Amino acid sequence: MSTQHVETERKYDGTTLPKRLDRVPGVATAQNAEPQDLDAIYYDTQDLRLLRRHITLRRRTGGSDAGWHLKLPRGDDERQETRLPLAAGGPNDVPAELAGLVAAFVRGTNLAPVAHLHTRRAQLLLCDGRGCTLAQITEDRVAAQILDAKRVLVEPSGDQAALAENDTAGYRSEGEVGPAGGTSTEVSGWTEFEVELEHGTPALLNRIETVFADAGLVRSAWPSKLSRALGKPRMSEARLAGSPRAPAAGSAGALVMDAFRAQRDALLARDAAVRSGQADSVHRMRVTARRLRSLLKAHRRLFERDRAEPLAAELRWLGRVLGRARDQEVLGEELVNLLDAVPAQLRQGALRGRLTKRYAESYRQAWQQAVAELDGARYFALLDGLDAFATDPPLRHRANRKARGYLSVALRREQRRTLKRLDRALRTEPGPHRDQALHRARKAAKRARYTADQGQSHIPRRTAKRAAKFGIQMKKLHKVLGTHQDSVVTLQELIALESQDPGSSDDRHAFAYGVLYERQRHTAEAAQKHLPKLRRRAGRRKLTQLP
Repeated sequence: MSTQHVETERKYDGTTLPKRLDRVPGVATAQNAEPQDLDAIYYDTQDLRLLRRHITLRRRTGGSDAGWHLKLPRGDDERQETRLPLAAGGPNDVPAELAGLVAAFVRGTNLAPVAHLHTRRAQLLLCDGRGCTLAQITEDRVAAQILDAKRVLVEPSGDQAALAENDTAGYRSEGEVGPAGGTSTEVSGWTEFEVELEHGTPALLNRIETVFADAGLVRSAWPSKLSRALGKPRMSEARLAGSPRAPAAGSAGALVMDAFRAQRDALLARDAAVRSGQADSVHRMRVTARRLRSLLKAHRRLFERDRAEPLAAELRWLGRVLGRARDQEVLGEELVNLLDAVPAQLRQGALRGRLTKRYAESYRQAWQQAVAELDGARYFALLDGLDAFATDPPLRHRANRKARGYLSVALRREQRRTLKRLDRALRTEPGPHRDQALHRARKAAKRARYTADQGQSHIPRRTAKRAAKFGIQMKKLHKVLGTHQDSVVTLQELIALESQDPGSSDDRHAFAYGVLYERQRHTAEAAQKHLPKLRRRAGRRKLTQLP
């Protein structure tokens, strides 16, 4: 079983630690801990796809936390760490659980050892008056050995300090033990200092940094030991491979592309949650895919069509893949919850159990199909396309206009589009055609809402507040239209259930389905009654006249 925790840490370069760290405000004592010898193998793709995104994957022996460690960035000083025991995988076999968590970044490319690091660690524990450890300060003397793709690992054995003496013990090259200083390795060493919070606060980090600065210790320019081991040439290559071409600051292009990159990053982050079956993960990833597609469609005038339109089409495909599982999840929850409206004497546990089992199984099968698609070439090609679009956006000349003026025009366009669809739906006679028209209006309101949410950091605060008000009105409209659409789908499902349910010959089951049907029909009608009022509020011209 894996364990997770959030690591809050800063790295420093210098020569020696300052004395009397027990005088840092909030610290009562500074205690030396047992030194440790740590031996770690780091894994990545040949082109360092994990390192580009500040992700670390390693297998470490020695110390108090031996095992497999995967670290994903969360903020300036924070990383989400997932740990597995050493037995979860061998030196050349990354555990499947960790491989799944980085699948969206690796995209079918092999993970292999890229570096072997040996660390001699001295530790100092900063404690409060009750003996609780607030922070751990370490002095790490690191010896690093860089591996090429041909180097095959065996279990480290013998004297682990041999690595510090430029020995290649613990490695063999294509079945042979390589000589010391072999051509397939580069060896380097350095000393660094780390401060990691345990029970302390971020304010303590700042106080320690002030003391460090007085002693000549400065923040390290290297985000990780692996990046330092690889050195500037390879790190520069990795950075250049993912460096975006930035539009002019304050332009429409900057507004849209910042929003695009944020949603691309959110999609990648949610991939792992879907693969591991976390609650609500399919819904969140589906919403993110829809936001990305809405962004490409709403701002299509800013992009070259030959790159934007195919990407939007693939995002639509991904939304449908995830939608099959999400639809079963929503239907199951809706129908089981609706049973509470059935009179108590008819509310049989057998019917609730039958519905729960049916939709749980349907969701499981659809989720498995979705995960299979996430392991496919089409999905990985979509992710490559998103990265290429983010790095080298195909912006047209009109993307250079000021963000504030452009956003006002874009919101007005989305407002007109939504109102036009809604008016057409309200003029349509009640029935399936109106239901379909209201569904199209719902999708338009959703896109308008997403457009208002995007890129507000590039516009003045007053402008952002007005755009937010527009988004709120569109969200209210979208929510009511969504309630109507959910009721329509549930009504259709109830008809199918009544005809397919082997227990429907029971009059109590048939009556229960009838009660549910009537409640959903009234819900749909009530939603439609709210629409004219919401239409007037969402249609106010001043909502799109951004100051």
